[in-house]
Amino acid sequence: MGEFDNNITSEMVKQANGILTEVKKAVFGKDEIVCKVLMAILAKGHILIDDIPGVGKTTMAMAFAEAMGLKENRMQFTPDVLPSDVTGFSMFNRETNKFEYKQGAVMCNLFLADEINRTSPKTQSALLQVMEEGRVSVDGVTRNVPKPFIVIATQNPTGSIGTQKLPESQLDRFMIKVTMGYPEMKNEVAIMKGRQTDLMGAISEAVTENELMQLQAAVHGIYVDDSIYEYVATISKATRNDSDIQLGVSPRGSLAMIAMAKS
Repeated sequence: MGEFDNNITSEMVKQANGILTEVKKAVFGKDEIVCKVLMAILAKGHILIDDIPGVGKTTMAMAFAEAMGLKENRMQFTPDVLPSDVTGFSMFNRETNKFEYKQGAVMCNLFLADEINRTSPKTQSALLQVMEEGRVSVDGVTRNVPKPFIVIATQNPTGSIGTQKLPESQLDRFMIKVTMGYPEMKNEVAIMKGRQTDLMGAISEAVTENELMQLQAAVHGIYVDDSIYEYVATISKATRNDSDIQLGVSPRGSLAMIAMAKS
């Protein structure tokens, strides 16, 4: 720890390591990926996991929810999912003669969007506001989602049957994109053996919601020298001027790089 990072206590480090320990009870041999996902969570970012079906994307997301004591909702994104399924909708109550808001799946702490690139662009765009601002607007009324709020989305590789590319505006809302990859042989054996038991039941709550938000606040408060800001800005500018790169890093990408560095 540097002299400016005294807002990070040994207890916080212990809590972060505790989250990793619990998640690894259900996710075998993917320590680097698990660390990156936790870094993004502590940086208040959203995570996109891009990989073929069956490599443990959903398991990892659910393991994080269990380890952090978060209320999680999982939605399978199919072509018939509507924006109102995500954000909620207003329904008329004949007894009260008023419209009442019915919560959508996004009203939770950890929203698992499974196979996000299988649904329509209109439904994908329903996530744009909530991922950026932490709130949804339905019939002119804006409502905040619970805090902390994290989106972990999974997608199958582009070209798989029934998939379509996520628009740049959607991709830009994710702090990181990771790939699980196939497990090594010994880890695959451990996965098969683990299926004989309740892996999720073995995960204990390492932190509470409030403790997670305290960790996020501490990470946000870490000092960054001006030279680092200039270094990141230089990298971003280079991507915009490189003829081999079709679309350079946006200012949101620069912010994400700083946030991940702090984390």
